[in-house]
Amino acid sequence: MTVLDPAHTMTPQTYMQQLSRWRALEIAFWLATLLPFWLFPTYLSLASQIAITALFALSLDLILGYAGIVSLGHAAFFGLGAYSAGIFTKFVWGEPFSGLLVAALVAGVVGYASSFIISRFRHLTLIMITLGLGLLLHEAANSASWLTGGSDGLQGVSIQPVFGVFKFDLYGYTAYGYALGILFLCFLFTRHLINSPFGLALRGIRENFTRMPAIGADSRAHIRKVYTISAIIAGIAGGILAQTTETVALEVLSFERSADVLVMLVLGGAGRLYGGLIGAAVFLIARDQFSGINPQYWYFWIGVLLVVVVMLLPNGILGGLSKLTARWRRT
Repeated sequence: MTVLDPAHTMTPQTYMQQLSRWRALEIAFWLATLLPFWLFPTYLSLASQIAITALFALSLDLILGYAGIVSLGHAAFFGLGAYSAGIFTKFVWGEPFSGLLVAALVAGVVGYASSFIISRFRHLTLIMITLGLGLLLHEAANSASWLTGGSDGLQGVSIQPVFGVFKFDLYGYTAYGYALGILFLCFLFTRHLINSPFGLALRGIRENFTRMPAIGADSRAHIRKVYTISAIIAGIAGGILAQTTETVALEVLSFERSADVLVMLVLGGAGRLYGGLIGAAVFLIARDQFSGINPQYWYFWIGVLLVVVVMLLPNGILGGLSKLTARWRRT
């Protein structure tokens, strides 16, 4: 969404400041996320699901959109976060923020350990490794039914009120406010990260992995860092899901969840901070509407939507809007 003026020579500091500057459209976007509290109070449960999934998509965008790491098993970290928060809440303590901390810690440790493998491979090999990691954790969770509940899911998760005041209600007011607040904080961190020299290095790795060491950027070290950060954010998203639904299903570790978040990123536009957020909203609203019209074959219409977007907007919805805006400015 950031458009820089190439006609003016600028210092690196000015360039970074221009990247970090908040636009009016961004402020309007975040203010608009508050509208469901008043305009769509009956859809707050869906809105909280959108906020959680948007956070998950944001984590995938960090590694796929900015560093060029293709993953088909990113649900592994989402599921790890969900199970960690759920088990901690059920057996130790129901305070929500400490549960999220545990989810982030567990996902981050596994992400850091696996990043040493991820940073050594590219392309098809990398896809197979990430897919294998996801399938491995899925089967491990299914086998450890004494702890995770197996195919029946983890039950009996009872979460305490947020700040000791706001109880999780059936209408979803607290769930949406909680998920939206965490999403915004993680977005601020991600935005700062992307608009920093580290973020620029990630873009360089995406464009040419082998040449980055020639300018002093250790590609593998950068990949290990961003992969760990991405795993932490995905774990937090999974932890919020476990806390707001007070249950954890085996589906959180499934291949379908990894594929769905990839589709969301393609719909919204990979490599754009708001791409995952827009993609998650479009995907989940479309799924809600299509499943209401045709409960058995709603995936068919999601497929049609994906084909249409990819054919007409190769860089996603935000890529298409950016192209239209640039054309409008030239006329």
